[in-house]
Amino acid sequence: MNTKYSDLINQTYEFPQEEFNVEGENLQFHNIPLNELVAQYGSPLKFTYLPKISENISRAKQWFANAIEKNKYKGKYNYCYCTKSSHFQHVLHETLKNNIHIETSSAFDINIVEQLKQDGKLSNDAYVICNGFKREQYIENIARLINNGHQNCIPIIDNYEEIDLLSEAINDTFKIGIRIASEEEPKFEFYTSRLGIGYKNIVPFYENQIKDNEKLELKMLHFFINTGIRDNAYYWNELVKCLKVYTRLKKICPSLDSLNIGGGFPIKNSLVFEYDYQYMIDEIINQINITCAEADVAVPHIFTEFGSFTVGESGGAIYKILYQKQQNDREKWNMIDSSFITTLPDTWAINKRFIMLPINRWNDEYERVLLGGLTCDSDDYYNSEQNRNAIYLPKYKRDKPLYIGFFNTGAYQETIGGYGGLQHCLIPQPKHILIDKDAEGNLITTLFNPQQKSEDFLKILGYKKEETPVEKVEELVTV
Repeated sequence: MNTKYSDLINQTYEFPQEEFNVEGENLQFHNIPLNELVAQYGSPLKFTYLPKISENISRAKQWFANAIEKNKYKGKYNYCYCTKSSHFQHVLHETLKNNIHIETSSAFDINIVEQLKQDGKLSNDAYVICNGFKREQYIENIARLINNGHQNCIPIIDNYEEIDLLSEAINDTFKIGIRIASEEEPKFEFYTSRLGIGYKNIVPFYENQIKDNEKLELKMLHFFINTGIRDNAYYWNELVKCLKVYTRLKKICPSLDSLNIGGGFPIKNSLVFEYDYQYMIDEIINQINITCAEADVAVPHIFTEFGSFTVGESGGAIYKILYQKQQNDREKWNMIDSSFITTLPDTWAINKRFIMLPINRWNDEYERVLLGGLTCDSDDYYNSEQNRNAIYLPKYKRDKPLYIGFFNTGAYQETIGGYGGLQHCLIPQPKHILIDKDAEGNLITTLFNPQQKSEDFLKILGYKKEETPVEKVEELVTV
C-alpha cells in the first residue's frame, strides 16, 4: 500500500515540477535545500528568492516580443513594475536590473523613486506612471519629480480636479494619461470601478479640459480591471470597450500614442495551476491590431504594470508544527509557530490560495489535518477552502519535527500584514532571509531582518521611549 506522503503527491500531481523537487525526504524550491535553510536560521522565517523576479520579467518580455513579431505589431512594449506589491529595496533593485519602468500608487512611492535615481538604479529615461487618487502630498511629490527634470513621469488622471492641481504645481509642460473607470465583474458588489473616469465621459473630458490646455500632452489611456487578465467574456468585452475609446480619442488627439493594459497576470497557486500566458498576450495584441486597423489609426505602444506576477513567486514562508490538537473524532489541528493573520493575511482576508507543502519527512505516512495559527482568533487558520483541496501532511510525531512551507507569497503579504509594526496578539514578525546567486551560480543567503523582539513592540506601544539626544533637547528648549 502506498502510504507515504511522497506517494500521495506522485499519485495526485505531475511531480517533480519546475520549481519543486525532493532530495531524499526533503523538499527543494528552485534547488534551494529548504531543510538546510531551517537548520541555519530556524523558524518561523520568510524568504525572498531574488533571481525569480528577473526570471519572470524576462519571461513576460519574451512573450510580448513573440506576440509583436507574430502579429507584425508596429508599437513597442514597456514593462512596468507595480511597486505596491512589494516596496522593499532588494525587490526594486532586482527588478531594475532588467531595464524596466515603475508604476506608483501614492505619495511616498515618489520618495522611493527619487532615492532609486539618487542611487543610480533608475535612469532619467525610465517611465514613472503615477496611478491612484492624488491628494496634496502626492501632487506635490509628482510635481517635484517633473520639475527636477524627469520628463517621463506620467500622472494618470483619476478625477476631474487633478489636472488643475497638477498644472498649478508643475512649472512647464507635462505628459498625462487618463484612467478608464471600467465596469466591474457582474457578481461584484458595485457596477463601476471607483478609479478613473467613465468610458462615455473620457472624450468630452479631453475636449473640455485637455485639448486647449497648452501645458498638457495626453500620451496614455490606462485600462485595468480588478479580476486581472483572464480568458473570459468579461475581460474581452471590457478590452473591446477600452479599444473603442482609444481609437475615438486617437482620432482627435494626435499626441495619444500609448495604451496601458494594467496588470493582473495570475501566479501559480497550486500544483495543478494552468494558464497560457503566451496565448493571452497573442490575443490581446491581435485584438488591438484588428481594432486599430478597422478604425484606421496607428496602434499604440503597450504598457503593462505587473506586480504580483513580478514578485509573487519569489516569496515563501516556513513554519514548524509545534503541536497537534485532536479536538473531536474528525478534526486534527496542527498548530504552527506563527500566525496566518499576521504573516499571510490574504489567506484569511480573501481566502487567497498559496502552494503549501511539507519541507521534510516526505517518506513518512500522511494524515488529513487543519492548520491553526498562534493567535486567539478563530479566523487564524488555513484549511481546504484556501488550499483548494484537503490538507494532508506527514503524520505528527512529537519526536520528529515537521516543517511546512507556503510558496509564492512574495506579493502584498508584508505590507498588508504591517511589516515591522504591531502584529495581532503581539505575535512577532518572523525573520526574513534574502536568497541570491553569485556569478558562479552559488546560493547566497543574507539575514535581511531578524525576528521582532518584545522591545520592538514596547517602543511602538509607548512603554519604552527613544532617548532624545542632548543637543535636540537644548534646541527644543531654546525654541
